[in-house]
Amino acid sequence: MENKTVIITGASSGIGKEIAKHFIARKSNVIMNSSNKDNLKKAYKALDSPLNAAYLAGDISKQETGQKLVALALEKFKSVDVLINNAGVFSPKPFLDVKETDLDFYWNVNLKGTYFTSQAVIPQMIKQQNGSIINIGTVLVEHAIDGFPATAPLTSKGAIHSLTRQLAAEFGKNNIKVNTIAPGIIRSPLQGKIGVEDADSLAGLHLLNRIGEANEIAEAAYYLATSTFVTGETINVAGGHTVGHAI
Repeated sequence: MENKTVIITGASSGIGKEIAKHFIARKSNVIMNSSNKDNLKKAYKALDSPLNAAYLAGDISKQETGQKLVALALEKFKSVDVLINNAGVFSPKPFLDVKETDLDFYWNVNLKGTYFTSQAVIPQMIKQQNGSIINIGTVLVEHAIDGFPATAPLTSKGAIHSLTRQLAAEFGKNNIKVNTIAPGIIRSPLQGKIGVEDADSLAGLHLLNRIGEANEIAEAAYYLATSTFVTGETINVAGGHTVGHAI
């Protein structure tokens, strides 16, 4: 991945920031994105303002943001090799309490953001006849949990899982690989945002009896970015969350 250009959305904190750190350390060129300019700037500085990285704030639910990210990548680094659609929002809410504004919020950020940013990078990847798109889904798409009602964000994440397979089919002939990483419970600021004060209390949801770390998602993203023969897959990075239960 040295000198390859990687666009990462939602890169100002948590998993996205860790993914950016992972690729920057391996001499990839990284374009960091977040909707919050101040947080994005702080994240860039926290990574020591690397010369092989740049940042651009913008709302990925707007088509123009993806186009600007591609333009910056080409201007600064001359290629677009990998897109990691990490930006997303997630919070539980009982099904009967969900309003249209809730659906719009999750579908705009999660699905439209992934959709439009992928639309922006694929023309350049077709020109290069090479590329990798890595989407971030969730194990909860295939493994529902009573007591954690989240139909609004989950329907948008489920659509991302389906989009992954269709894009893999549509652009495989162009040597563009499209995959999804479905994390389990990962230590990140998201836990606090959804009211989980002690993320480690959820360790029992995983057969390995621990929650995941952000660097483990970064490692999976790096693997998929470098793989030349994996496409259309959903990779669960979840400590056994989806395959069994401890009793």
